[in-house]
Amino acid sequence: MKAILVGFMGSGKTTVGQLLAEQLHTTQSDLDDLVIQHAGKSIQDIFDEDGEFAFRRMEHEVLEDALNNTEGILSTGGGTPVQAANFELLKESDVPVILLNVKPETIMARLAGDNVRPLVKKLGLDGLAGLKAQRDSRYHNVSDVEIETDNLTPEEVVAAIRRFHQFELDDQADIS
Repeated sequence: MKAILVGFMGSGKTTVGQLLAEQLHTTQSDLDDLVIQHAGKSIQDIFDEDGEFAFRRMEHEVLEDALNNTEGILSTGGGTPVQAANFELLKESDVPVILLNVKPETIMARLAGDNVRPLVKKLGLDGLAGLKAQRDSRYHNVSDVEIETDNLTPEEVVAAIRRFHQFELDDQADIS
């Protein structure tokens, strides 16, 4: 694995992960998608039918498997590093953990029309700023580098990641 992206929902982990993987000619995996494949149902259905505890247990199992068996870029869920067992897995990993950080105002703007994510539905948009504040110390403590994404395009975030980690492209890559 080349990099692990962490951050609150709406920080751009999936979008940036896809762009970074494309530039590095590797794969991108989204932990939420891997959990969906593992469970055979949507995250909303896991929350509704099995509860958040069951989701977090599955997420841990899938994270452990991904860290051991996945190449490329891994975009985690917003709550992934908050769980103690996940935090330890991420901290012990030799893979760079990159925090994509955003201000609550940016998150609110990005998620204003999002009614799909379980915690958005549960807390409402106003409660998300408080949740982010609760999670911030875990994000900061698990990451090797932090990138403020508020005023950056996804392409600029990828460029910042590549500068920091000096990722090298394959010989056939188009350096732009």
